[in-house]
Amino acid sequence: MPPILDISELRKSYSDGFEALKGVSLQIEAGEIIALLGPNGAGKTTLISTVCGITTATSGTVAVGGYDIIRDFRAARSMIGLVPQEINLEPFEKVINTVRFSRGLFGRAPDDAALERILRQLSLWDKRNNQIRELSGGMKRRVLIAKALSHEPRLLFLDEPTAGVDVELRKDMWEIVEGLKADGVTIVLTTHYIEEAEAIADRVGVIAKGELLLVEDKESLMARMGQKQLDVQLSEPLADVPKALHKYNLTLCDNNRTLTYSYDTRAERTGITKLLSDVSAAGLVLRDVVTRQSSLEDIFVGLVHDDKEGAQ
Repeated sequence: MPPILDISELRKSYSDGFEALKGVSLQIEAGEIIALLGPNGAGKTTLISTVCGITTATSGTVAVGGYDIIRDFRAARSMIGLVPQEINLEPFEKVINTVRFSRGLFGRAPDDAALERILRQLSLWDKRNNQIRELSGGMKRRVLIAKALSHEPRLLFLDEPTAGVDVELRKDMWEIVEGLKADGVTIVLTTHYIEEAEAIADRVGVIAKGELLLVEDKESLMARMGQKQLDVQLSEPLADVPKALHKYNLTLCDNNRTLTYSYDTRAERTGITKLLSDVSAAGLVLRDVVTRQSSLEDIFVGLVHDDKEGAQ
């Protein structure tokens, strides 16, 4: 069975020479959640817009469920649902009519039972006869998702779906995404929120300056690239790191009461035993020792930073 989404060497250039996408290749299997992380201008929205047929690629190919998005546009597009960043809804229309109209745009036969199921899943059924203008910002975002799901697509793009919503609504949205996955919907999520990717994604992709720097299983990515930190908490503050400890590249923090040591979990030796011995030999009195695993945010920042340096 082909991947639900198969992108090969996708490029998008503009007349002024700007390259928004630089040979992006990506395969996504049915039923997974993949999060695309990247700063503003990285190419996330351009990538989604190209797959959805809103933007035309300069070169490369895209297939959705085996259908080429150019040759078999209607078949490919019918498999895609898109939730854009902007809330662009008719304010005086009722929720149910808004969702019903979207289903009709894809030529799907009327099916109020299907729409009821979608609205109930998104906690919108009780609001079905409300005008859009009467809804909160979070509810309007749910309507956008309902519109995108109205024609029962198998691939759903969520472009910054929780931008501008509070933490509680964001977590509600995560639960919605998990529910959609349980129904067999494949989800591609773009986000600025690292915790969003960490909470719900199966795989994480990092995109910067139009290039896909990596796509990897979330857990293996953190295990492969994550580092641990050892915080050596001292009884008394230091004016500076003792010369005898300079070789460890320690960082002073917590009002000069903590020495932070970073080490690679994949290394044959961590150097911790020798470090603690040298700390004691330097006459420092330990109060506590704490280890911390680096987060996905640390990894993301490091990758994008390395990419920027490489471009200079």
